[in-house]
Amino acid sequence: MVAGTEKRWDVVIVGAGPAGASAANLLARDGHAVVVLEKDTFPRFHIGESLLPLGASVHERLGLEPDPEVFVIKTGAEFVHEASGQSAFFKFEEALDGPPRFAWQVDRDGFDTKLRDLARDAGATVHHGQKVSDIDIDDTGVTVTTQSQQWRGRYVVDATGQDRFLARRARTITPYTGFGKAAVYAHFSGLSDATMVEIGPGNDIRIMLIDDGWAWYIPLPRRRLSVGVVTQRKTATVDLMAEYLANSPMLTRWVRGAEQSAPRIVRNFSYKNDRPNGARFACIGDAGCFLDPVFSSGVAIAMTSACGFADVLSPALTEGREGDPDLLGPMMEHMDRGYETFATLIDRFYNTNFGTNFFLSEGGGAYRRGLISLLAGDVWRTDNPFLKVLTRSHRRRSVAPAPTMS
Repeated sequence: MVAGTEKRWDVVIVGAGPAGASAANLLARDGHAVVVLEKDTFPRFHIGESLLPLGASVHERLGLEPDPEVFVIKTGAEFVHEASGQSAFFKFEEALDGPPRFAWQVDRDGFDTKLRDLARDAGATVHHGQKVSDIDIDDTGVTVTTQSQQWRGRYVVDATGQDRFLARRARTITPYTGFGKAAVYAHFSGLSDATMVEIGPGNDIRIMLIDDGWAWYIPLPRRRLSVGVVTQRKTATVDLMAEYLANSPMLTRWVRGAEQSAPRIVRNFSYKNDRPNGARFACIGDAGCFLDPVFSSGVAIAMTSACGFADVLSPALTEGREGDPDLLGPMMEHMDRGYETFATLIDRFYNTNFGTNFFLSEGGGAYRRGLISLLAGDVWRTDNPFLKVLTRSHRRRSVAPAPTMS
């Protein structure tokens, strides 16, 4: 018998990031036998550090407590155009009634580790150093093969993030067009007292508007700052960080005397998976869809999708219905609407004068409150007047179709 096959698992989850760990937590809590296979050792570096109020209810459900060594409060976002001197704050407390009035900036190494630990506490088995090389799905179950073992289960979850194992194998990836093409990012540690005062107690993310893209400044615990430059250039290199720093008085001032990590680069990061679920499998989180990070939707929507998925799969496992290829249809359609809303907002940000007209405006009224609700991740409500205007004016030709999750 091949090692790992002596136990038949209810669910084999590939990837222990936010989506995989969240699904494992909830499924194990319901009494299902869950194994998580993760290629990396935790803690490990990751970006995606700015969360949304959307995730607060998920954190509570998972039992996640905000450790100050990992979390700092986030009260909103400031959009800044240094060249013109324009800027505008958007505070979550101004949103339409509903979502929490705050979110968090997090160290992803600690955040992901805590989510992994909570999944273990709930009863899931987690193995690190297990890189998956094959996933075989048949009528009676699934077999997941790593470099040294095989794991047999009733259902498999691809939570491999931007590795998107099943989508790459099946060639079902469709890129979103018209968004950022590359991101160069680094951390700065040892921020000065003057910088901490300028950042302010709200630890708001700064979205810096530049000619061919934007940049993020995300305050992190222990006097650190995450900085990324997103560009529509196809030829971007890690030198873009130094180029941007040389031309940004604000960043130069903020990181004076700080220590910079080596810059990293990621390219072509906006995509959808055209076949993210079927009989005995689902691709959740970034393995199903990932949008340009300008509105920090990635982690919050990934964890939301994981919870919705677990709520559907858990009773199906109990009742023996997990092989139904249409099991996740309604849940995935619901997630489609969230992705579509964020994709529309991102399209308007990149491809119209939206940034000038809205994000650099301090105007009030229902449209402003509605915009802030979207920035908070409250993208499914039907009574948002701003969303109705946004949808009517959406230039569909500039964005790939919304993810087809069925």
